[in-house]
Amino acid sequence: MKVLLQLSWFFKQRKKQYGLGIAALVFVSLLQLLPPKIIGYIVDDITLGTLTAPQLTKWLVILAVAGVLMYASRYYWRVMIFGSAVLLSRTMREKLFNHFTRMSPSFYQKRRVGDLMAHATNDINAVQQTAGMGILTLVDSISTGGFVILTMALTINWKLTLIALIPFPFMIFLTSYYGRLLRRRFRFAQEAFSNLNDKTQESISGIKVIKTFGQQKEDIEDFTDLSTDVVAKNMRVAKVDALFDPTITGIFALSYILSFYFGTKFIISGDMSIGDMIAFSTYLGLLTWPMLAFGFLFNIVERGNASYSRITELLSIDPDIQDVTGAIDKRPEGDLHFDIDEFKFPDDQTPALHNVHFTLKRGETLGIVGKTGSGKTAILKLLLREFEGYKGSIVYGGHPINKYKQQRLRESIGYVPQDHFLFSTTIAENIAFTNPKIDREKIYEAASLAHIHEDISGFAEGYETVVGERGVSLSGGQKQRVSIARALIMQPELLILDDSLSAVDAKTEEAILESLKRTRTGETTVITSHRLSAIQHAHKIIVLHEGTIVEAGTHEELLAMDGRYKEMYDLQQLEVLVEQGGEE
Repeated sequence: MKVLLQLSWFFKQRKKQYGLGIAALVFVSLLQLLPPKIIGYIVDDITLGTLTAPQLTKWLVILAVAGVLMYASRYYWRVMIFGSAVLLSRTMREKLFNHFTRMSPSFYQKRRVGDLMAHATNDINAVQQTAGMGILTLVDSISTGGFVILTMALTINWKLTLIALIPFPFMIFLTSYYGRLLRRRFRFAQEAFSNLNDKTQESISGIKVIKTFGQQKEDIEDFTDLSTDVVAKNMRVAKVDALFDPTITGIFALSYILSFYFGTKFIISGDMSIGDMIAFSTYLGLLTWPMLAFGFLFNIVERGNASYSRITELLSIDPDIQDVTGAIDKRPEGDLHFDIDEFKFPDDQTPALHNVHFTLKRGETLGIVGKTGSGKTAILKLLLREFEGYKGSIVYGGHPINKYKQQRLRESIGYVPQDHFLFSTTIAENIAFTNPKIDREKIYEAASLAHIHEDISGFAEGYETVVGERGVSLSGGQKQRVSIARALIMQPELLILDDSLSAVDAKTEEAILESLKRTRTGETTVITSHRLSAIQHAHKIIVLHEGTIVEAGTHEELLAMDGRYKEMYDLQQLEVLVEQGGEE
């Protein structure tokens, strides 16, 4: 019952609804006591020949009224209890989703998307069942079972009641054991489902790659293995689950045998009437559901316990990046001073950056170049405050960036990542993502600056074109330009382009850069690129190698140094010459 105590915070919030629902449940339990007793009276009157029409009518009216009241009460407790359970599901799902949005990138590097989805679906459904069906079975098994046993003992025969209850301790012991076994196996089953969920999500997202490399057969085999594992572990759960009903039914069969054997003796001895025996056997039948509910309770609660533990484990993880007390609640603007002595990504032994120092005045453009793994993306992630734990400081607008509220810092930064993620909605909604209510003219303006307006206008649905999941219906260059438009519509103080022009041709690249230069006067820009043409107009360029700056200066200054930058430039000029057919 641990999970019910853990959910006490919700039960307190909905105490009125649960209180009324439980009261209705108890009322139904009391009303259920009437039919067996009335049937016993009628049988005795028939046996004695004293039953009259008015008496029969009276009993039938009472039964009818009881039936109507039970109907209304059962409807009411379902609305109160099951309705509250649905609200718990919504509350926990929102709580979990909000938690996901606050977590740092390292959280997602350690966990799979499919597993997180399983927590937000299967696990929350199991907790919902605990707060709904679990409360029902707990209250119903106690109230109905308790009232029936008391009625049997006080109004019929207490000795026969005790005899009938002799097998029940065995049932309690066995169902308790099954419950403990079920909790362990259900947790393994949920973990197996998480693995399958993750595989499904990954395979569907990467279906183009799978088909391109002809790996459909191997992927299906992997999916089949995981699916088989899910079935096997759920079968282990089902085998324990299947023990509840036969055990309870067997215990009740033994209880019936004892009741009829000793009940017959009591009738012969005159301690009970036939009507009493019929009423007793009917009451014993009423105990079937409470005892089955008791078995269900262990099943439901142990499932909920396993799932709630999985959810609370996630919720207990604090974000790596948090706002400091008294954080500055305004968007930063001004000069940027980047002074990092050393930075390592979590769990890495080798520094991603060391001795990286530069100053970028407001309105300037910084170009960052270097081979893959040289530290370009690490600089951007630190600017975005996705990671901390570095030796040194990053000061923006006169204050360290960790002194600003995260929301305000990121509101001032327009970030276009290498991996261009578009949502499965219209192009207009993707561009206006940060401000859904923005004027359509502003959307057109941002698209024009990103040189994607003409492409969009050529689509049959124009800006209302749905791009599909992750922008699957657009080309790589189109996705890049839509992402740039989405960043520009924010009018960011700092624009970061992380190799975001790699999929566009040289002419389009030049046009975009010229637009940015013309419209972003007084605003700061950082561009990382493998193509030097994207950054040669920058006020300052830094060349990274193995996490440190090896060269810095303007395009002309770097060429004059005749170092790494000059080597990269000559190589790219040669590539352009080859593409043009070798003509000067």
